[in-house]
Amino acid sequence: MILTVTPNPSLDRTYELPGLTRGAVLRATADRVDPGGKGVNVSRAVAAAGHRTVAVAPLGGPEGALLARLLGEHGIEAVGVPIVGSTRVNIALVEPDGTLTKVNAAGPEISTAEAERLLDTVRARSAGADWIACCGSLPRGLPPEWYAELVARSHRAGVRIALDTSGAALMAALPQRPDVIKPNTQELTEAVGRQLATVGDALEAARELCELGARSVLASLGPVGQLLVEPAGAHFAGARVECVRSDVGAGDASLAGFLSAGGTGREALSAAVAHGAAAVQLPGSAMPTPADLDPSSVLATGDIPVDLALTGQAP
Repeated sequence: MILTVTPNPSLDRTYELPGLTRGAVLRATADRVDPGGKGVNVSRAVAAAGHRTVAVAPLGGPEGALLARLLGEHGIEAVGVPIVGSTRVNIALVEPDGTLTKVNAAGPEISTAEAERLLDTVRARSAGADWIACCGSLPRGLPPEWYAELVARSHRAGVRIALDTSGAALMAALPQRPDVIKPNTQELTEAVGRQLATVGDALEAARELCELGARSVLASLGPVGQLLVEPAGAHFAGARVECVRSDVGAGDASLAGFLSAGGTGREALSAAVAHGAAAVQLPGSAMPTPADLDPSSVLATGDIPVDLALTGQAP
């Protein structure tokens, strides 16, 4: 069972448009609403793969009630921590060529008492969990150290924890030694304070984050592929993708695939890449089912292509 924690969940409304013209009245050719937030997306991908998952999140207002109902329809046990504020609504506009414009709301402010109830709920529901996946930005009211406290409490309970966040929240959590962190290229760049031009640069950055406390790093490098750095060594894999329809939630699908496959080693990395490649070919923030996965599209390499430019295509 994988338990997910999403401190700032959302309802994600996606509109597919024939074109995006500023100041015009536009008619959508298709639209959908999905439960959103990075941890929620991980739960959706885990459930789509047929595994058990529990999603913990602060929920408020009619938006929060709808999000909980949608999660139930996806076969996910939603554990909502009641809050005074309303769950945010995000908007995604998708053009025919795959160009995506997103408008993300800030979300409600979480009180100190609500933040503590969220931590207590995670502790109470983590019994029997194989992994806890803590994902996304922190809402207003939660300090950067909140994730660090969650990692420390989870380890005291004997549960492995994966962390997908960035900035001050990521750096504050590293000394607590999260079992896996999942930065993308931009987040790696921000964490080490320098530009990363090649896979070799990303490899060095990931190793630096391990020195700061991360036990392993699963780095998403966009269309180039994914890099796994762990105590047993470093691995790299890419994938063939026929067409990109939407990359919303693709990184979350990758993390779900990685954790569902055990969260370590080449096989878990290949699962992460397969899930991410499938997700970008689906509409909105839809998560891949086993029927969507194509393991043959994964292109694993024996040696890490350290000279490969991060702006290039998958090998």
